[in-house]
Amino acid sequence: MNRTEFRFAVRPLPFLDAQASNPGGVLELRARPTRRLLVWHPDAIEHIFRRDRQMCHRASRTMSPILGSRSLLWADGDRHLAYRRMLAPPLRGRRLALRHPAIADTVSAAVGALVRGTTFSLPEWTRAVTLRIIGQIVFGESDVELLHGFTNWITGELGSRRRTLVHRYLGRGASRSNADLDARLLSAAGGARPPALAALLLAGDTTLGALEDGELRDQLVSLLFAGHETTASATAWTLYWLDRHDGLRGDLVAELAATTDSGADATQVPLLHAVVQESLRLSPPATLAGNRVPVADDELLGAPLPAGTVLMPSIYLAHRQPDLFPQPRRFDPNRFLDKTVERTASAGYLPFGGGTRRCLGSELAMLEIRMIVAAVLRQRRMRCVNPEAGIAQPRGHAMAPSPRLRMMVVA
Repeated sequence: MNRTEFRFAVRPLPFLDAQASNPGGVLELRARPTRRLLVWHPDAIEHIFRRDRQMCHRASRTMSPILGSRSLLWADGDRHLAYRRMLAPPLRGRRLALRHPAIADTVSAAVGALVRGTTFSLPEWTRAVTLRIIGQIVFGESDVELLHGFTNWITGELGSRRRTLVHRYLGRGASRSNADLDARLLSAAGGARPPALAALLLAGDTTLGALEDGELRDQLVSLLFAGHETTASATAWTLYWLDRHDGLRGDLVAELAATTDSGADATQVPLLHAVVQESLRLSPPATLAGNRVPVADDELLGAPLPAGTVLMPSIYLAHRQPDLFPQPRRFDPNRFLDKTVERTASAGYLPFGGGTRRCLGSELAMLEIRMIVAAVLRQRRMRCVNPEAGIAQPRGHAMAPSPRLRMMVVA
């Protein structure tokens, strides 16, 4: 590991912040033995996403043991496409709308349990809520004992910055779930009925065929983890930023008072939707949009790009380009009001990645964040008791708020 890689590994956000003024938008982290490029120039990222089908997608060294070697997140070619065709439709449009009442009930129960005077870890609370929601979507119901075991395992592997760095750079990655948890996951999948995602996986299709238990386990873990982790972080950041901007919070409460919408319909709560978008810009839970490896020689911004080069699109740096987002470190939802923000790399906004790897659950994630924030603002008044803990730390492949970030219910 050279000096540049070391700085990136040990202090990722200060390292990235130091690159924000680099006009080139590409930084070589390593030249040998495998060249690695950090990329944030919008044109370069758009080029990478356009070439996605002609690239390999390397698994994360940290997350491979957790999600499994056959996770759909690492799949390529026809198998990856088959998974997306199967799992994307239930997470979008009208089929997702059918889940609104169940999501609203889960959110209402979670907010209702926040008693006045309670002080709680904001990231842990949002993870519990979003895990219950994705548990229902994957299995058809939330098995509390199963989800509790899942949470304990993930927290044990990724719950501290030190453990994440050890897994990533000094070991072979995090530890796989134990046989008992795997058996419980498979048992829950066996009892699932449509439209639960587990039932779709068990049914298979002509491309995937019948999944054997090991591959099914990898997909269940991938859906549970990816389906709640980053959404939880984004929700926590949104509530944190609102705590830091009391006037904006008041405007949002007024907007919610003027509608009965739960937050599900973005057109009914434009300010709330803009707040979530700005939170995702300033505090993207995923700082990188995965690793891409071109299988043939190419060019990037006019420079030769040899096959085998590891490309790392940086969401964090793309969101901090001053020519696209003036005063990029300022929290300003007005950037997203009264205009349509393009969801393209060329616009510099890519919280859910892009190309063939754009997050399957992006629509679900935005829905959940709006509904949770709307319910909290309508039913509770909270304040952050330690705003200095509002710092990001590595959590697997993503960046999450410190678990020390705490809120108190004051009314």
